[in-house]
Amino acid sequence: MTKKSKNRVNVVYSTNPSFKFEENANYEHETLDPNQQNLKIFLDRMGGGKLLSRVTGFIGKDSDLEKLTKMLKQKCGVGGNCKEGEVLIQGDNRDKIIQLLSKEGYKIKKAGG
Repeated sequence: MTKKSKNRVNVVYSTNPSFKFEENANYEHETLDPNQQNLKIFLDRMGGGKLLSRVTGFIGKDSDLEKLTKMLKQKCGVGGNCKEGEVLIQGDNRDKIIQLLSKEGYKIKKAGG
């Protein structure tokens, strides 16, 4: 048996010999300017009751998101990472993140209570 591509979209089988399977394109959006970004910041609880500040809504390349994550981690003095288009920062650093991102020109709101 051959290993089938898991990127096929909406087709299980075709009898057409000239049929081409559609592939999911891993297209990255161009990074918007900071003043065009609408970011939201949430406070989540992880396992064990640990707090986590989560920034969502970033539109752009993964490399730019990683740069933003690195800057926030350094300025807040804590750990974190970026996963699935979100920035995850350890602890309740929402106020500090809002100040930092506002200075960079981002539009940011507290969300989730």
